[in-house]
Amino acid sequence: MRIPPLFIGLLLTTSLAAQGNNQNSEADGGNTRLFQLGLYGFSARAGVDFQGEGQAVASIALDMGDLYTERLRLRPSAELGFGWGQNTYVANIEVIHRFTSDSVAAVPYIGGGIALAGQEGCDLTDDCPSFWAQFVLGFELRLRNQINWLLEYHAEEAFGRHRILIGLTTRRGN
Repeated sequence: MRIPPLFIGLLLTTSLAAQGNNQNSEADGGNTRLFQLGLYGFSARAGVDFQGEGQAVASIALDMGDLYTERLRLRPSAELGFGWGQNTYVANIEVIHRFTSDSVAAVPYIGGGIALAGQEGCDLTDDCPSFWAQFVLGFELRLRNQINWLLEYHAEEAFGRHRILIGLTTRRGN
């Protein structure tokens, strides 16, 4: 199995970010950070995969922090697809751009990343597990203070597989 250069670059970026390098800018009051990693929230999602006969999907995601600005987030997640065919698994690492701050009632976002994907009986298939390009489009709608509804569209496997997810997410306080 050959590891794509994009995956290696993302791992190196994450490793450098974990060292906790912070840069403050006087021009914006010290709010610009090179990397601000930690656990700032998590989400639980459920949905549908439209590939073939379809599947039910259960997923969790972690908000692991800011990259350069509080609107650019690092978000790893895991998805399990089950029913109507072979069970599937996907482990993602995505970078999400939030178009507004967390303080507004509705927060649209867009992002992309890479995933390691497999399925039941993966050891019997030549191209399994495999790496997929990911795309995400979604929005959060405030339910309560620091708890939001979310609705997401995931294009996986370079737009070869489509998933719709709905769930709840927590957000860090100010």
